[in-house]
Parts: sequence; C-alpha cells; structure tokens
Amino acid sequence: AETDAKTLHVGSLKGPTTMGLVSLMDKSSNGESEGSYEFIMAADASELAAQVVSGDLDIALVPANLASVLYQKTKQGIEVIDINTLGVLYVVSADDSIHNIADLKGRTLYMTGKGTTPDYVLQYLLGANSMSADDLTIEYKSEATEVAAVLKENADAIGLLPQPFVTAAMAQNENLKKVLNLTEEWDKVADTQLITGVTVVRKEYAEAHPDVVAAFLADYAKSVDAANTDLDGTAALCEEQGVVAKAAIAKKALPNCNIVCLTGDELKANASAYLQVLYDADPAAVGGALPGDDFYWTAE
Repeated sequence: AETDAKTLHVGSLKGPTTMGLVSLMDKSSNGESEGSYEFIMAADASELAAQVVSGDLDIALVPANLASVLYQKTKQGIEVIDINTLGVLYVVSADDSIHNIADLKGRTLYMTGKGTTPDYVLQYLLGANSMSADDLTIEYKSEATEVAAVLKENADAIGLLPQPFVTAAMAQNENLKKVLNLTEEWDKVADTQLITGVTVVRKEYAEAHPDVVAAFLADYAKSVDAANTDLDGTAALCEEQGVVAKAAIAKKALPNCNIVCLTGDELKANASAYLQVLYDADPAAVGGALPGDDFYWTAE
C-alpha cells in the first residue's frame, strides 16, 4: 500500500503540457526517474478535472483558470505547484489583412474551448480593445483538428488555435499564416504574463507525501529543460507518445510552446496577477472568487 500511495497518478492535456512531460514519461517507463508515475493524457480538460475531484488523479496539468475553479469546487482541496505553460495562442488565416484585434470586427472566428483559457483570453482582449463578442461571430468547435479542417476547406476562414495545432495546421495548408500572436496582444494591454497551464496537486496527497510532490517537480523541471534544449529527442517522443502526429511538426512547434516550470514566488506572483485579470473581466472564469494564499504550494 505504501508503494502504491507513492505512485503518482498524473494527468495532462494533449498539447504543450504533455510536450513538456514526454521526457519524464519516457524516463519513468525506463525506471530512470526519481519518482514512480502513472500517466494519462486527455483531449478535454473537464476529463482531468473530474478525475482530480474523484481522487483518481493526484496531479494534473490543467488550464490556469480551471485550477482556480477546482480550488473552489473542492473547498480548497487542491494546490498549484507550478506554471507549466505561458502563452501559446495564435490567430491563423490565409487572409493577411488582420494585423490587430480590431481587424476581427465583423469576421467569423473558429476556435475551441468555450469557457476555457482561449475563450477568456479572447474575451479579455476584445474588451481591452473596446470590443465585445457581439462585434464578431465566434464558432466554437470541440477539437483543434476541427478548426484546422475548416481552415483547410475555406480559404477566407480565420482560426484561433494553440500550439502545436498551429504548426500542424500550417503544415497541412501552405497558405496559412500566423496573423496574430495573442501573447503579444496580451502584453500590449495587460501588466501580467499570459498563462496557459498550471500543475495542480490534491492537497490531501501533498500533505501526506510532500517528498513525492517535490520529487515530481524536480523530475518535471528536467523534462521541461529537455523540451527546450533537446528538440529532436523531445519531438521524437511526442510522436511516440501520440501527443503530436509527426515528430517534424513537434520539432517546429516546440520553440513556440512556451513550456516552463515556474515555482515558488514566481508562480504565486504571476498566477495571482493573471487570475486577478480574469476575475475582473468575469468572476465565473475563476470559479466566482479568487483563491487564497493556500492555493500556492510551497515545499516545506
């Protein structure tokens, strides 16, 4: 039972968060990691959220606003241990007449994730540019691949996608261009860093096994380092683990995925400022209230 309790059950999303994990996944399967892990990868953040709430997952890499929602939903039962991904969102189109947010007025934008990070980031940027969702038509799709399919079929279509799906869509369609980098648009109007993903742990587990959580963070930091320095090795693992269809696409996308491991004071300062921006725009985005200081895990 003791061994089982120390096997961390880790969930992540198909995309940049798992791209930062693949080196650890590989080391773990070869018995070369500090800790003992079981990994699952989901296409939808709500799957991970449900498994954190049920206790089937100990650690999950989730959108930053969802972490705050989970904190409220579990009555402060989760903590965030790091920021794992910064800005990864781009507007892509074959139409290069789009140079800023205002140029989306009157257009149709295809995207995923109603009520998730891309949606809240878009809504915030529209508001900061004296616009609202009423100024354009937003068509929500359930998966990034569906957005990519629309972009391929319709030469005038405009899509909002995260990496690595941006790179994959551009590989399928040579006319597509990155017309807006939402991190740059965010930097123009906000004083905070744009955060995509954070890593959460169940508080009950963290209190019982702080050493296991610390070991995971050490392992994860090495995995992030590999994602940013060993592009060929990480890209090959991304294909092998089914995160990205082709290693060549993963290699091209990795430098634009902003994969990080920010902990401690850096985590708290950046995450709290980012959540404040979302809260000010729409309290529901963070679960109705801002999380307290006990939201931020610190190694004893």
